[in-house]
Amino acid sequence: MDSERFGSVVGDGMDILRFATAGSVDDGKSTLIGRLLYDSKSIFEDQLEAVERTSRDRGEETNLALLTDGLRAEREQGITIDVAYRYFATPKRKFIIADTPGHIQYTRNMVTGASTADLAIILVDARKGLQEQSLRHAFLTTLLQVPHLVLAVNKMDLVDYDPAVFERIKAEFAAFAAKLDTRDLAFVPISALHGDNVVERSVNMPWYEGASLLHHLENVHIASDRNLIDVRFPVQYVIRPQRATDPEFHDYRGYAGQVAGGVLKPGDEVLHLPSGLTTRIAKVLTADGPVAQAFPPMSVTLLLEDEIDISRGDMICRPNNQPATTQDLDAMVCWMTDARPLTPRSRLLVKHTTRTAKAMVRELHYRIDVNTLHRDEAADRLGLNEIGRVTLRVTQPLFADEYKRNRLTGGFILIDEATHATVGAGMITRTG
Repeated sequence: MDSERFGSVVGDGMDILRFATAGSVDDGKSTLIGRLLYDSKSIFEDQLEAVERTSRDRGEETNLALLTDGLRAEREQGITIDVAYRYFATPKRKFIIADTPGHIQYTRNMVTGASTADLAIILVDARKGLQEQSLRHAFLTTLLQVPHLVLAVNKMDLVDYDPAVFERIKAEFAAFAAKLDTRDLAFVPISALHGDNVVERSVNMPWYEGASLLHHLENVHIASDRNLIDVRFPVQYVIRPQRATDPEFHDYRGYAGQVAGGVLKPGDEVLHLPSGLTTRIAKVLTADGPVAQAFPPMSVTLLLEDEIDISRGDMICRPNNQPATTQDLDAMVCWMTDARPLTPRSRLLVKHTTRTAKAMVRELHYRIDVNTLHRDEAADRLGLNEIGRVTLRVTQPLFADEYKRNRLTGGFILIDEATHATVGAGMITRTG
């Protein structure tokens, strides 16, 4: 099978790169995105006028960071406190950007932004070097299995474009990254404020022989990042149109959801979990009509040749390639609330793909120090933004893979039973 044809594609045949920006406070994440939007001519004239007006009112030059800081509180404080999504395109590729916060109390927002990203840009202020949040975000991006990582050393103009500063930060980060599960790592010295090495190569840094940041984003290979081997289709909704008088819809039963893995085609033999019954795909439908095949992350409706009792939360897969059916999960968890800590015997709800079940924390194995990556095996709780390995017992079987095999069927969120607030995110390390 030619996997080059697959990926996150859009109707005009161009693929989409989802990337997240991360780093410490004031490292220039919003300014970088503003520069990308501005230089790629992806902003409306009235947006630019509003930014220029706000900048004048503050007595400063045009502040491109305001293009992404949409919340009033963000504009007033000059920081990002939520995940701001922006879109732009070049002739080569379309992009979805998640501008994530730098403050430690908003680490949970960074997890949200990076969880679906193909690439993460960690920004570092050239004057300050690596900060705790720089290391924390780098660790989280690898924990979240983001395939591609770029360290962008920003504000090079404030250190006179000194190559020694860039090389020192690059060496420090490379040493830290060697302890992580990094697949693809690149380094780019930039000045987001002045546009150096953002869209075009900088004349101020002739010593840098690599590509500009945008050129890297346009050309990074993402087609092979999708799991096209393991067919996984969590059923989100069963469609039964109320049009029994129309013969075409008399026996219609469609199963809607997002393809989480593999390739689905009419005629393929599939297996339903939990029943274990097999059938074949009759049709694959999208909002635009039938298609010859479906692959991640397409949202489709499947019509099957046989009638099987299928409900939301069930899984369609291959007969000889099934996820684990388990009630016991080993996982790395990032705790996202200060309302209460995660402790052994905590009772929570687990939302995994389209299935939600009650769960209890059986054991907290250790907490990770994100600066040293050392394991604290004496830890008896996880507080806000802390990360640790836990074992969960779930009240009903989940159809799960390890997170490194499939980010969709290997990830879950933890929900407070009383408030229904999201309190944690988990990555499955072992099933069963």
